[in-house]
Amino acid sequence: MASKAPQKVFIGVAWPYVNGRQHIGHIAGAHLPPDIFARFNRMIGNEVIMVSGSDTHGTPITIKADQEGKTPIEVVNHFHPLFIEAYLKLGLTYDLYTHTETETHWDVTQDFFLKHREKGYIYTQMQQQLYDPQDGRFLPDRYVEGTCPKCGNADARGDQCDNCGATYDAIELKNPRSKITGNTKLEIRETEHFYLDLGKANDLLLDWWNSSPKDHWRTNVAAYTKSQLEEKSLRGRAITRDLTWGISIPLPGYESKRFYVWYDAVIGYLSGSKEWSKLVGKPDAWKDWWDAAKNPGARTYYFIGKDNIPFHSIIWPAMLLAYGGLNTPHDVPANQYLLFKGSKFSKSFNRIIPIHEVLERYQPDAWRYALTAMAPETADTDFTWEDFVTRVNSELIAKWGNLINRMIPFAYKRFDQSVPAPGQHTEKDSGLLDEVKRGFEVVRSLYEGVKLRAASVELMRLTDLVNLYITQQAPFTVIKTDMARAGTIVHTVLQSITWLNTMWAPILPHTAQLAHELLGFEGSFFGRQFTETVKDARGEHLVLRYDHAQAVGRWEAVALAAGQKLREPRAPFAMLDPKTPEIEAGLAGDAT
Repeated sequence: MASKAPQKVFIGVAWPYVNGRQHIGHIAGAHLPPDIFARFNRMIGNEVIMVSGSDTHGTPITIKADQEGKTPIEVVNHFHPLFIEAYLKLGLTYDLYTHTETETHWDVTQDFFLKHREKGYIYTQMQQQLYDPQDGRFLPDRYVEGTCPKCGNADARGDQCDNCGATYDAIELKNPRSKITGNTKLEIRETEHFYLDLGKANDLLLDWWNSSPKDHWRTNVAAYTKSQLEEKSLRGRAITRDLTWGISIPLPGYESKRFYVWYDAVIGYLSGSKEWSKLVGKPDAWKDWWDAAKNPGARTYYFIGKDNIPFHSIIWPAMLLAYGGLNTPHDVPANQYLLFKGSKFSKSFNRIIPIHEVLERYQPDAWRYALTAMAPETADTDFTWEDFVTRVNSELIAKWGNLINRMIPFAYKRFDQSVPAPGQHTEKDSGLLDEVKRGFEVVRSLYEGVKLRAASVELMRLTDLVNLYITQQAPFTVIKTDMARAGTIVHTVLQSITWLNTMWAPILPHTAQLAHELLGFEGSFFGRQFTETVKDARGEHLVLRYDHAQAVGRWEAVALAAGQKLREPRAPFAMLDPKTPEIEAGLAGDAT
């Protein structure tokens, strides 16, 4: 297979609000898929940066702070390290996971605003907004709940309904109420705000949309984006709010206002890239992925949940085009929702399964496999503990784990702790090796297309073939009468495991490292994750980083040498008790 020229690949991951613990819905929808995609791209030789961080601004943070009698930064400093701790355990290889309360992010956000204003994409307008006379302040949208004007959901947020996905102004809500005081007697008052002129950007967006094929986009994302742009129904959207927490407006007279979180959060993709550049000692390195004149062929991917589609397929491209000179999204592989008992996971509604808790009880690769196998790529998927246990026990362990745990210990014990030399291959031997090796093309195509669940299905099919080959060739019996033939069978299986381990590695990195070592290979398959404390003008903040300089994992069919010394076998997975506490108790954990 001819190698392809390396590409610059930027991977942006939705920035989670740092107002509660991360749950498995976040992981399945936005954080695990990009890590699998990033690991694969690094293995094929592409130059990757994967960036995200905690969204520290906006009303979800101030609401949490108000509820707990804390300052917003105290809330940030409590939950942000917990996010990083979970990502370390799960093995998410962020080149930088930071947060938005940094000097770099403030600078880049204010620069965006000034450039947008200079180019005529910003205007001011009086806005009607809900005001709580009981609390004496305007209520930004997340401070309001009520009945959705589109579908009638009684618990809709002030800007978007989680039930139907509709967006609207808070004053359109029926029966609005303050999330802080519970007051239902809210008033509509006028206040001045800055707006991003999306209507003016509509033609720019249409030119961008039509300038290159989007047939690799997921159908729902492409259809929605195309229809919105062709209808030319975009309108100005407010980018400021009456708040005291967040990034300040770099103009006099607006000291009581802050940037609306949706505007500053997406800018984090660029500010995070610039912060990463500084941390690696190459201040201009970010341009290799972002500068449209320098590298227009760089591919940028944004991994999000479906509620974030408008922000990443329309609003963020508009912001980039209006700023000028920056690469626009190559793909927005948005996932649907992972549901629990038919409802969306939600920190706000205390309906979560905290990833911190479950990583204390179950292996990270068990979660990585199960969440990939049930990934909501094209439709909402309901999570059940029974399904989790079944997928881990009956698929991951019974097939891939069993393959590793049957053959490596057998070879270690019966062939002097070494890989046996193969004899003449039979048609069955060659057929299996050819089929597994062909996986490097088939599975590669699925990974490249961000069809990660399909990749896991194909890998499990190949794993089944190897297990079937063992059953048919019966090396445990053959060795009693024909040591040479048994050695050929064992070598065929170990070679297949070596190749499959490479292909499974983006999904199962911890297992990949173990199998890599058991098979007698040296070095770190993927490199190392680490944390770092960064100090700037806005204080100290903890970041998660990744170093793949010493990684040895490559997307290639490495030949397994006869005589290579095996290491003492260890089982890769622990079988789960079908009667887990979660199955007995139902929903585990809370949002605090």
